Parts: sequence; structure tokens; C-alpha cells
Amino acid sequence: MVDITKKSSTLRVAIATATVKVSRQETIDAILQRKIPKGDVFEFARAAGLFGVKRTSDMIPDCHPLPIEYTSISYEIKELSVLITVEVHTVYKTGVEVEAMHGASVTALTMYDMLKPIDKGVEIQNIRLLEKSGGKSDLKNSKFPDLQAAVVVCSDTIFNKQAEDSSGKAIIARLEHLGIRTAIYEVVPDELEAIRAKAIEIAGQNHQLLLFTGGTGLSPRDVTPEALAPLIDRQIPGIMETARRYGQERMPYAMLSRGIAGFIGETLILTLPGSKKGVEESIDALFPQVLHLFKVNKGQKH
Repeated sequence: MVDITKKSSTLRVAIATATVKVSRQETIDAILQRKIPKGDVFEFARAAGLFGVKRTSDMIPDCHPLPIEYTSISYEIKELSVLITVEVHTVYKTGVEVEAMHGASVTALTMYDMLKPIDKGVEIQNIRLLEKSGGKSDLKNSKFPDLQAAVVVCSDTIFNKQAEDSSGKAIIARLEHLGIRTAIYEVVPDELEAIRAKAIEIAGQNHQLLLFTGGTGLSPRDVTPEALAPLIDRQIPGIMETARRYGQERMPYAMLSRGIAGFIGETLILTLPGSKKGVEESIDALFPQVLHLFKVNKGQKH
């Protein structure tokens, strides 16, 4: 199976269709009049389709078992064809496209089985995904070509060249993968005034995204939140709440992070943990959806 442990649970929706085509009008009439010898085609096929949706992971080896929270199966007759539409919802880490298509397939196969005694010309056609939503794929086409980032590492040991930086470089790599260029990369000591001065300097240069790594723990030397809090015009508590919740599901000490987030003017400040794993998890939790803030800001300005 594909590893989905890095993904976040969101509302996922998929709609799939399948077509059952019969060879004569008498078959359509028998369906509508509930005169098929094996029973009510619509209701039997709907029940089978519901089982098909729920049992997808039992039949498709690489599909993850997931909670199915809503399924709708509907029919539309067009001339000699019955159009089957299956809509599936879940709140989970992966989508339900295969579940919707599997449900449409099983619904169509059940109709075929029930109709073949009276119509040898029945065909199943066009099993396909009609639409899907949810997850990061909704945002993959959102481009931010003008967005520039600055990354600041807060660490005495790295500043004094007693250790190599890994968290700042991890941030840069993740941002590059998202198509965001890092224009500034600097290291400052764990000192309140140094951190504060660097934030003011970079925000004044109109870099829209400023990420600090380090100094968000419980040590007396961890002063990044205290340094930046007085500078932030608009705090956005939900950003760090999301990062902490995501981290907490993976590591029990994530709740101890004291990171903050918000705007200094038009610059979004994010304070991330000082470990490579911590910043990678935070970016997985927040990006690219946090970038929606820049579209909101642009809309408010204009």
C-alpha cells in the first residue's frame, strides 16, 4: 500500500458513473414496471452497490480500508440506457474514487445479471470517475509565482558553527517542491533581540513568507515566540493548532511546542520546531493550504 501516514484527514468526495444499455424498449418497460423475474432491479442493484462501496478494500489489494460516511446511488433512464451515478463521502487521509467506481461497477453488474434472462443484448459501458474533491490535490494547480520566502534558523550552536543546520535546509527543500523560492536563508543566535531585529528587517523587504525554525520549545533559551509575538499585527492561532494536532498524532511531545503564527504587515510569520523531522511534519500539516491566506489578503486589498 502507498504510505498515507503524512496526509491529513479532510472531507473527500467522489462521483462515478456507469451505463447499462439494453437492446429493446420492452426491457426498460419491465424495469420501470418492476416486472423483472429476479426482482426489483433498482433496489437490488442499489443494495449491491452499497456493499461494493464498503467492500472495496477487500477486493482491490492496494486500496486502504477507510470509513464510508455517505453513499448515494441514483439512476437516470435515457432511451435504452440506464445511467448509474454513485457518490461517496469520507473524512479521511485518502480519496474515495475507487470506492465510487467499484460501487458503480457492482451496481451495473447486478443490473446485468438481473436483466440477462430477458435481454441477451445487455451491455455495461463507460465506468468512469466523474469528479472528485478533497485533499491537497485540489490545491496542486494553485500557483504562487510571485511568492518569495525567507528562512531563519534560531540556534546558538549553528550560529557559532558548532553544528550543521538540517531544519532550515529541510524547509527550503519542501518549499522548492511547492514551487516557492527561498530568497533569504540566515542563522541567528537564540537571542530575543537578534530574532526580533531579523524579523523586522525581512518583513520590511516585502518577503511574503517568513519561516523561523528553532526556539519554540520549553528551554529558557527558547525565546522565538516571545521575540515575535509583539511584532505580529494579526495572530492566526489556527495555524499552529493544526500543526500541533498533526504532530500530536505522530509524536506525544508535539503538544509542548509554543509556536505562533500571524502577519507582520503583509508578511506571514510561521515559527516551526528546531528539528528536521519537526519542520517536515509541520510543513506537511500546513502546506499548501496555508498559502490560501495570500489570496485572501489580495482579495481584501483590492
